[in-house]
Amino acid sequence: MSKSSSGTFRRIVWPLAIAETIVWAAMYYSFPALLLEWEMEFGWSKTELTGAVTLSLLVSAASSPFAGRIIDHGHGRILLTGGALCGAVLLVLLSQVTALWQFYAVWVLLGLAMAGCLYDACFAILTHTMAGQAKRAITLVTLVAGLAGTVSFPSANALAAVFGWRVALIVFAAVVVIVAVPLFWSASGRAHTQPHHEPLPVGRKKDAGLRLIRSPLFWCLSLCFLTMAINHGVIINHLLPILDARGVHKETAILAISMIGPMQVAGRLAMMAAERHVSTSAIFLSCTVAAAIASLSLYGAVAVPALLVSFVLLQGAGHGVVSIVRPVIIADYLGRQDFGLVSGVLASIFLVGYALAPTIGSLMWEWGGYNKVILFTLAMALVAFAALFIARLIAGR
Repeated sequence: MSKSSSGTFRRIVWPLAIAETIVWAAMYYSFPALLLEWEMEFGWSKTELTGAVTLSLLVSAASSPFAGRIIDHGHGRILLTGGALCGAVLLVLLSQVTALWQFYAVWVLLGLAMAGCLYDACFAILTHTMAGQAKRAITLVTLVAGLAGTVSFPSANALAAVFGWRVALIVFAAVVVIVAVPLFWSASGRAHTQPHHEPLPVGRKKDAGLRLIRSPLFWCLSLCFLTMAINHGVIINHLLPILDARGVHKETAILAISMIGPMQVAGRLAMMAAERHVSTSAIFLSCTVAAAIASLSLYGAVAVPALLVSFVLLQGAGHGVVSIVRPVIIADYLGRQDFGLVSGVLASIFLVGYALAPTIGSLMWEWGGYNKVILFTLAMALVAFAALFIARLIAGR
């Protein structure tokens, strides 16, 4: 890495990576980290609780294409910073809820905030402004932010155990305001002054929409992203209840879910070592296989507890790589024109999967227990593999 490139990463990419770690830990992972706390305090059912985050992520999904357009037109700095700041305010409001309707209202607004400051908005800015360094920049951000769950689960549960979950949320909000907001503002401002900053070509919205609708590659990628999101969303949001129902000690369960983050980082490092020798689509296919084997491992961990280690390794590594290769796959298969809009649409589909996942998991648990839930995640991974395999065949022709 050249001296100039090193300076760019130090002033732009590293600050964005740290900020992304904080907002993911505070906004997204606070829900699965505190799910059991809310269930015990309020007595609301799993379906009632997970319905709130489902609605939140649906709002985020619907907002993602608009966020992409805002970035296409050069206002990414305001979007990232404003999203993080609003998210912090909403975390404080979440700490004060006493009724289910209040819980839902805050999570709906958090969906808007997350659309403006989580991965997809950040990656679109890096794709616009980092030119040939964008992939390396995205990889670094995800390497660092992959530890968000590792930060969130232990800290949220430790704070909740000592001070209560309300204080835990206020602490999270304070860290977002004090650390993440200034980092977003400074780093995204510097990104748009890069000498090689070159906005991606922007077409007319109608033409871009028609191009997507007519593309079989778009629909294959949509199905793949949707089912992979459902797979991971169900597992992340329900892993603590799954392990609790199977008699796993709470500290062991928290350790297991906290280790998924480091395994994401390990998967990304492995990808960096392999990417010169293997295509991006082949790497993505291997991620779907890893997710399928992870579900099988979780299913079998009741009989063979050691399989929990295999589950953590494969679930973390597989989905850790997905967040890196998604924008690369989009650009390779669908081109760079209207990238903010195109990636925003596919991000919204991915977020729909994440949005539906918690509630799907709750409904399937009510129907047949957590064994059915785990088998469902296996099915989702297999569908993702088939969809991407077909996309690869189409692209090859």
